[in-house]
Amino acid sequence: MSKYNMTPSKLIKVLREHGFVFIRQSGSHALFKNDQENKKVVVPIHNKDIPRGTLHAILKDTNITL
Repeated sequence: MSKYNMTPSKLIKVLREHGFVFIRQSGSHALFKNDQENKKVVVPIHNKDIPRGTLHAILKDTNITL
């Protein structure tokens, strides 16, 4: 599990560095897609850190290690 605390804006920056592009936003959740790896990920946009379990799942689904 990730031992890092991360805000949504920092996670979005990491996703963009790994080739993910913004597709759309519905309410407080944004959808990003990486066409090269054919992967999609939903990022919760709130005014606090992303919960550890959610962050771990997003990083695992996208094969990103910190």
